[in-house]
Amino acid sequence: MDSTIIIREERISVEEYIDFLKRTDLGSQYPKECFEQRIAKLVENVTISLIARNEQNKAVGVLFGLTDFVYWLYITDLGVDRDYERQGIGRQLVKTAHELAGGEKNIAVYLIANENAIPFYEKLGMKKSDDVMQYNHIEWTDFTVQ
Repeated sequence: MDSTIIIREERISVEEYIDFLKRTDLGSQYPKECFEQRIAKLVENVTISLIARNEQNKAVGVLFGLTDFVYWLYITDLGVDRDYERQGIGRQLVKTAHELAGGEKNIAVYLIANENAIPFYEKLGMKKSDDVMQYNHIEWTDFTVQ
């Protein structure tokens, strides 16, 4: 990872997160319905909020997670600015979140991966799972943050 990138725990504003989403592939995972209100709740309520910033203090990587700090960490969002991909930022965000939650020997990590991101997660040692239960009767309209 570029030494000019700093990762720290912080709450990002709704406006800054939406701007960040425009520069990542993460911006296509959200439904159109109540988008800004949902993003506001997301940035406020995650238990782990890590932001990677460049020398100009611009957010170039984000990881949001939910954890009980005892058994599991669920990564809800992991994205890296397209101009900063392949520099180890995503890997370092995951490692930092895992440590904050309680460490890799104590905390299981779960997430829903975008098809294109599966090779990245596999490089981190994660495996596809078929044993996750799902309840999803919500009708959402797909769109991409622009």
